[in-house]
Order: sequence, then structure tokens, then C-alpha cells
Amino acid sequence: MMKPVLTIVVPCFNEEEVFSETAFQLSTLLKSLVTQNEISNRSSILFVDDGSKDHTWNLILSENKLNPIVKGLKLARNVGHQNALLAGLEVASKQSDCVVSIDADLQDDISIIRIFLEKFKEGNDIVYGVRDCRNTDTYFKRTTALGFYRFMERIGIKLVPNHADYRLLSKRALNELLKFKETNLFLRGLIPLIGFQSSIVYYDRKERFAGESKYPLKKMLSFAFDGITSFSVTPIRFVTFIGFLSLIISAMAGGYSFVQAILGNTKSGWTSLMISIWFVGGIQLLGIGIIGEYIGKIYQEVKRRPKYAIEKDIYSKNEANMSYRKPNLNVYIDRIHNEIKKRPRYAINSNLVSESQNLIRKVEIKRSK
Repeated sequence: MMKPVLTIVVPCFNEEEVFSETAFQLSTLLKSLVTQNEISNRSSILFVDDGSKDHTWNLILSENKLNPIVKGLKLARNVGHQNALLAGLEVASKQSDCVVSIDADLQDDISIIRIFLEKFKEGNDIVYGVRDCRNTDTYFKRTTALGFYRFMERIGIKLVPNHADYRLLSKRALNELLKFKETNLFLRGLIPLIGFQSSIVYYDRKERFAGESKYPLKKMLSFAFDGITSFSVTPIRFVTFIGFLSLIISAMAGGYSFVQAILGNTKSGWTSLMISIWFVGGIQLLGIGIIGEYIGKIYQEVKRRPKYAIEKDIYSKNEANMSYRKPNLNVYIDRIHNEIKKRPRYAINSNLVSESQNLIRKVEIKRSK
């Protein structure tokens, strides 16, 4: 079996505090794998700068000059973790046999990349890195994460529990992933849909090496909500069920009130009336909000806007930012034109030819005499 070309894709957003250590550890690992003939010497690390406001991109450029195994991709603006990761995967797919995605904070155990490669060579197209425990998380985060995975399972969305975006994808799996054209990305839900042979590797997640988490509570809640609404219509069906249930309860209450009115037991109850109005109104607003969320996603999908724009590329052979390196097409057109017309490469002066012929004749006449 030929040695596979491996690319490690690392999305970055304001990661100047951890970049140097991350680049060093990943480079050391990659060089070790190359030395041991586990991967090709054309393997590399691709850092994707997701519109960072600090010096992340300058650090990538500096590291690339000192260590060519480190390469970079700079996006024109911040497009979010999932889109930045997809950009790196798409660019890496053209030159790689397999790709490993990992966050830049060094919380994931990079040593299990060796096991990823073993599973890949055994025939697995997808290898998931799954956290063995969540001891490094707060109680709130552990509880909400557990609730999220259970809820997703209940509404029919297949996810790998305690798996983030630390995984290996073969070239075949990567090409299938790129066929999904969703604007609202939730890669943790998309990749299981590919259906190729997969395996799981468990590991212990460490504390963040330096800096602050780029996923505060607000972003995590938004990410979870995107995952739910991008893969299931259960929330809309739930609202429909609540509406139907409210209709039945209202009909029963109306029947009861009618019977009481006939029996003469009517009582004025402003409190119960106001509670009912507010309750039903709240359900209606909730339903409108959920339906609006789905309509908003449809609106984003039908516009088909590009997910990202690459400003600079020091990974691909044809760099997107090096437009001056494009060949001069006019030169090639002239060459083709000349070949078609079959122009002679030189021209002979006919006057010189006739003069030389006359001289030869005179010499021959003199010799004959």
C-alpha cells in the first residue's frame, strides 16, 4: 500500500496565544510519522485563518518560511468555525488521501492521530475522535451537552455522542461530504449521513493550553439550535401538536362553560380568562418564531451565496492570491497560430542563389579549357 498523503486541517480565529505551540506539536508528530514511513513526505498542516483580528495570519506566514510543512489559508472575513473548517477540507481534498480536522486549542489528544491512520488503513473511511469523559467541563456544560445529545436522538438526528470535530476523513468520504450544498452547516450531523464504514477512537480531552474559548454559552446555544433546525422538522410538528391539543382543551372548556351556563352556575373569572389568553398567545408566538426560523433557513439556502472567500492561499500549487503568476495566454495563442499556418523558419535570397550558380558555371568552363 502506498503511503497516504495526510493533511491536518486546523481552523483558527484569534489564536495567536496557542499557535506556536500547536504548530510545534503537530509538526513534530507529522515529521515523526513521515520518518516512520506511516505517511507520505508530501503531508502537511493547513491552518485556516477565519478572519482573525490578531496576528494569527502573520504567525502562519512566519512559520511557513521556517517550516514548509506548515501551510495556511486566509479567509477574507470571519465565516464561522464550520464554514472555515469546510474551506480547509475542500482545499485539502485536492492533494490529500486523508484529512484530519482538529481545533487549535490543543485540547484534543494529537497522539491518537496514529490510531486514526491505523483505522484508515484497515478500510475505514471515517474515524471519529470521541471524548471518553467530560471531567474538564463544568457541571452546567456536562449536563447541557448530555441533554442535547439525548434530545437530538429523540427527534431522530443521528449524532456520535461526545464527538466534536476531531475526525479523519478519507478522500472518498471527503468528496461525498462536498456534495452536500447546505448553507447552514452542521458537520457533526452531515458526516454520519455519508454512511461509509467508520470507527471510533476514545481519548481524554485536556484543558485549553492558553487563551480563552472561542465558544461561549451564546455561541454553543446557537450552534445547538442550528443543528436541531437544520436536520429535523420535529419542532414544527411539536408546535402543530400543541396547537391541536390547545384546540381540544379549548373545545372541552367551552363545552363545560356552556353546560354550567345552562345550569346557572356561571361565575365571572377574569383571572382564569387572562391566564388563558396569555397562555394561548405565548404558544402562538412560540410557533410563529419556530416557523420563522425555518423560513429564514430556506431563505438563506435558496440564495446560494458562497460560504467563504479565500483571500490568500499558501497551500495549493496555484495560489489564489498570486494572480501575476498566471500564464500569458497571448503567447500560447501566437504559437498555435504559427503552427497552423506552417510558416517557414527562414527565407532564402533568390538573387544570391543565381549569382552563386553563375560563378560555379564560369569556374567549370575555365577548367574545361
